[in-house]
Amino acid sequence: MAKIQRISVHGHTSASPDAVYALLVDREHWPDWSPMGAFRQLEKGDDNGLGAVGVFSTNGVNSCEEVIALEPGKRFGYALKKGLPVRDYRAYVDLTPERNGTAIHWHSTFTAKIPGTGWFYRRFLGHFIGRMVESLVARASRGAP
Repeated sequence: MAKIQRISVHGHTSASPDAVYALLVDREHWPDWSPMGAFRQLEKGDDNGLGAVGVFSTNGVNSCEEVIALEPGKRFGYALKKGLPVRDYRAYVDLTPERNGTAIHWHSTFTAKIPGTGWFYRRFLGHFIGRMVESLVARASRGAP
């Protein structure tokens, strides 16, 4: 049985949880403020966007992701459907009101498809998620576009 890998990154912004959530659910515009590349929507999901499927193309890597959790102002979650050599990738961004702003906790779990590579993908994805959190904090702190 492959070892479950865990990534956990924290950030804080002066923006409200609702403002941060609005940035997260608008995946089409992630490339405007984050290290993510182009985005293409494949499926819309339900009326709220739950089940929506899209592809991010970043530095030649395509990652197909499905929205799996939508709790306005509290939680956004997605699962990798294909694109990286990992299994059961799930990520959640939890938002908590804190210190006149929002505490952001972006965390994920996965197992490596290729035995012995879990540490590598944990480090690689951990660094990338760190950049995502930094970018989200910076964008949210600037306020509405």
